[in-house]
Amino acid sequence: MLLTLSLLWGGSFFFVEVIISELPPLTVVFLRVVLAAIALWLFALVIGLRPPMTIGAWTAFLIMGLLNNVIPFTLIVWGQTHIASGLASILNATTPLFTVIVAGFLLVDERTTSMKLVGVIIGFIGVILMIGPSALSGLETDVLAQIAVLGAAVSYAFAGVFGRRFKAMGIDPVVTAAGQVTASSLVLAPVAIYIDRPFSLEIPGIEVITSIIGLAILSTAVAYILYFRILASAGATNLLLVTFLIPISAILLGSLVLGESLELIHYLGMALIGFGLSAIDGRLWRRKRRLESPAE
Repeated sequence: MLLTLSLLWGGSFFFVEVIISELPPLTVVFLRVVLAAIALWLFALVIGLRPPMTIGAWTAFLIMGLLNNVIPFTLIVWGQTHIASGLASILNATTPLFTVIVAGFLLVDERTTSMKLVGVIIGFIGVILMIGPSALSGLETDVLAQIAVLGAAVSYAFAGVFGRRFKAMGIDPVVTAAGQVTASSLVLAPVAIYIDRPFSLEIPGIEVITSIIGLAILSTAVAYILYFRILASAGATNLLLVTFLIPISAILLGSLVLGESLELIHYLGMALIGFGLSAIDGRLWRRKRRLESPAE
């Protein structure tokens, strides 16, 4: 599921790059969540799920929508109007680092350890190698845009921690996904209409329209079903390791679909990411220590 999620979210940077050439940021974010909400509720109704009718559930959806959609989507889309998608994805890959820190403070069962921090740093270096150190060349310019994308990573970290409560509330991941994007849509609608005045914009081209559909259905609706399933079963820290896997997915797709060649640095980056992931997860390392320890 984590690999599939990395493919879906990796595509979002491409979709956004196409869309922002013709549409303003808040309109892009609103279209993303409202179309995803429609698709998710239709799917939920087809499989026999119904929305919860409690204030507590919808308050949680609203908070999750703000942390996981409204704030990070807006910051990333705005950031990508000023910096390249490669640099944006590198900055987005700091999410696991912030998640390790936030989860370590707030969750009893996901305490920060030296092994986790080392794993995050190694994985982040792997991401930079995969995308290419040249993507860091824009670090000296557009500082606010870079801070915006980093702010999105922090918001994702808090969302991963907050979202743990939906399993305890007994809410199905499909309903959780639908609820949060619905709450996000309600927040964004008046803001996007007031600031962007989308009704006065020209109808975008077919490439932009298909990219909006891809962004909403694949990179949002389907992705968030997986997101909440992984969150319930593997925890916030392991879930947000997906940002390390996104560049691997993008480069492998380029190799398999577009015939792009893989260089040695790509394989080295993959190896470092794999090493970092195993260190953060910890199970292989604990098993190795048990095998090496002398029998009592």
